[in-house]
Amino acid sequence: MDQATNTRLAVDIGGTFTDVVIERGSERFTTKVLTTHRDPADGVLEGIEQVLAVAEAEPAETSLVLHGTTLATNAIIERHGAVTALLTTQGHRDVLEMAFENRFEQYDINIDRPTPLVPRHLRLGIAERIDAHGNVLLALDEATVSTCIPTLRDQGVESVVVGLLHAYVNSAHEQRIGEMLKEALPEISVTLASDVCPEIREYERLSTACANAYIKPLMDGYLSSLETKLRARGFVCPVLLMTSGGGLTALATARKYPIRLVESGPAGGAMFAARIAAEGGYDEVLSFDMGGTTAKICVIDGAEPMLSRAFEVDRVYRFRKGSGLPVRIPVIEMVEIGAGGGSIARVDKLARIQVGPESAGSEPGPACYGLGGQDATVTDADVVLGRIEPESFASGRMKLDVEAARVAIVNALVVTPGSANSEVELAAHGISEVVDENMAAAARAHATERGREVAGRTMIAFGGAAPLHAAQLANKLKLDRVVIPVDAGVGSAIGFLIAPISYEVVRSRYMRLSDFDAAAANAVMTDMHAEALEVVNAAAPDAELTESRRAYMRYLGQGYEIAVSLPVAGLSDQHAVELRRAFDSAYEAIYGRTIPNLDVEILSWTLSLSAPNTHKLSPAILREGSAAIPAQTLSKAPVITPVKSSAVFDPVEQRMLETAHYQRDSLRPGEKVSGPALVMEGQTTTAVTAGFEAHVDDRGWLILERLGSRDE
Repeated sequence: MDQATNTRLAVDIGGTFTDVVIERGSERFTTKVLTTHRDPADGVLEGIEQVLAVAEAEPAETSLVLHGTTLATNAIIERHGAVTALLTTQGHRDVLEMAFENRFEQYDINIDRPTPLVPRHLRLGIAERIDAHGNVLLALDEATVSTCIPTLRDQGVESVVVGLLHAYVNSAHEQRIGEMLKEALPEISVTLASDVCPEIREYERLSTACANAYIKPLMDGYLSSLETKLRARGFVCPVLLMTSGGGLTALATARKYPIRLVESGPAGGAMFAARIAAEGGYDEVLSFDMGGTTAKICVIDGAEPMLSRAFEVDRVYRFRKGSGLPVRIPVIEMVEIGAGGGSIARVDKLARIQVGPESAGSEPGPACYGLGGQDATVTDADVVLGRIEPESFASGRMKLDVEAARVAIVNALVVTPGSANSEVELAAHGISEVVDENMAAAARAHATERGREVAGRTMIAFGGAAPLHAAQLANKLKLDRVVIPVDAGVGSAIGFLIAPISYEVVRSRYMRLSDFDAAAANAVMTDMHAEALEVVNAAAPDAELTESRRAYMRYLGQGYEIAVSLPVAGLSDQHAVELRRAFDSAYEAIYGRTIPNLDVEILSWTLSLSAPNTHKLSPAILREGSAAIPAQTLSKAPVITPVKSSAVFDPVEQRMLETAHYQRDSLRPGEKVSGPALVMEGQTTTAVTAGFEAHVDDRGWLILERLGSRDE
C-alpha cells in the first residue's frame, strides 16, 4: 500500500497541551507541546514538525488531517469573540437575560447568572410575527430592518444573529433579513437561528445561535489560517474537524457552524474509550479523561457513549447545572469539571483545601514548569509526591522544577516555611485527595442522573494526567479494573483517527401519538436526509453511509424529552403503537416507572448519516534495540527489571514508599507489576498504588486490577 493512502495526522488543542499523532500503518508517533494561546496554530505547527521528524515523514505522504480544538469553548469562556448583535422579534430582545426564569442555586441571594454574549443595546427588535404553526400574523416590516443597519455599522458589529419567534417552523422572515444584511453589510458574518438550531424552545435556540455567531469570525479566521499554513507546509490532503457529537465533518461545515466544535476534544476521547471498550469486550465502562485543564467522565454501555442534544458552556457557579449558557447541538453526554493537572489549589476562609476550577493553563502553567507560574497546582502536587519523574516529563523535553513546586505548595496551603518534608508532602497529598474526590463525586452524580451505576464498571483512563490518578479514583469508586491504553496521554487525538465522518440534523415538528401523522413525519425525514447527505458527501464523497433516526418524546405536559430510535425505512400510521412501547421502555429504564393512560407527544426529530470508520486501533509496537516488534508476537520475559526506584507517596499507605520505576515499552504481555510502582511512557506516567497489580495484555494495554478481585 502506498504510504499516502494510509498516513493520517490528528491534532487536539487543549487548554494546556496540544497533542499531535501521526499514524502510518501499524506505526504511531506522538508528541505533546504547550498550547500557544496567542495563536494556537503556532503550537499545532510546532507539534507537527516534531512528530514529522520522529516519524521521518513528509507532509505530502499524509492522506488526511483530523483536528479538534478548545478554541471555540475558550473564546466563549474568556469572552474574546466577535462584537455580536441580535435581530429578533419586537418585544423579545430580553429573552437572553430572562432565560429559564428559575434559580439554579435556590438559597444564594447573590446568585450570578451567565452574562449574555450579546449586550442589550445590540439586541434590536424587528416588526414581524409568525405563530407556532408557521402562519404569518404580521408581515415582515423591512423598514425596521433597514433602520438597524446604521446602528450595526456605527457599533462596529462583526457578527449578526437573526433569531425570530417560531422561525424553526417557518424561516421565511429570517431568510429575507439575512439577505438584506448581506447586501447592506457584506463584510459582516450572519447567522440564522433557523439554520443553526431549528428547534422549539426560544431561549435555547437564541442562545445557541448567539454562541455560533460570537465565535464564527474567530473560528473562520483560525481555520482558514491553519489550512493556509498546512498547505504552505506541503499538506495537500483534506482537513476534517471533530464535532461535539463524536463525528468528523468538513472544514466548510465547521466554519459555518463552529458551535458544533465546542466539545470536540472531549468527544474524541469518548470515541477512543468506546473503541477500547468494543475491542476489549468491556460492556460497562467509565471513561476518565484528565488533561491539564479539565477532567471529563463519560458512561459508556455496550461500547456506545450516551448522546444528548443539550450542553452548557461557561458555567459560572462551580460548574453547577443551569449556571451556563445553553446550546442545543449533538453532543456526547459527559460531565466536565475543572480538575486537571493545571487546576489551582488554595485554602478558603474555612481553612479547607479547594482545587479548581481555575487553571494555570500553559501560560504561565504550574510552578514546576519554570515559566513564571506561582500558583500551586495538581501537577505541582504530583511532582512533590514523587509521581512524576522531573527529568522524563513530556519525553524529557521539559525538565520540571521540584523546588518551585514545593515553594508554591508551601505558600498556597500556608505551610510553615522550612517545615519537614513530610508536612509539605501531606499538603501535596491533600491537593491530590481533594481533586480525586471532586472527580469521584462528579462520576457518581453523572451516572446517577442518567439512571446508571458506577459499581462494577471498568475504568478506561487516558489524557496526560489520568493515569497518575486512575488507581486512587478507582479506589474511591470501588472499581476493580483500570485500563490504560497504548498512547493514553494523547487519547483524544487518537479518537479522531477512529471517529466516523457524520452529521446530524434536527427539526421540530409537533405531534401526539394519539393523532400520529406518518406522512408528515416522513416528509420531515426526507428533508433532513437531503441536508445531512449534502454535508457528509462534502467530507466523504461516494462513501457507504449508515443512517439513524430518533424522535424526542415525552408524556403530555412534561418539560423535557427522551430519545427513541426510529426505523430507517420510514414510518406508517401503525408505528404509533410501537413508538409508544419503545418510549415506555426507555422512560422506565431512566426513571424506574411509566405513567399509564397518559398521551405521549413528539417535539423534535433527528437524523444522522455517517460513513462508518472501520479502522482498528493498532496493536502496540514495542521496541527492542532498533527493531520494531508487534506486541502480540513477544513471549513473556522471565524477569522484570525496574529502571530505578525512588520514594513516592502512596495514598493507600499514607506515607512515602520506595517505589520501582518501569518503562512501559519494556514490559511484555503477561508480565505483572505489583504496586506501589510507576510505569512511565513518553506522554504520561501510570501510578500503580498499593493494593493494585498491573500487567500488559496482548494489545499492549496496561491493565490495573485490584488484588484479590478476581478471586471474589
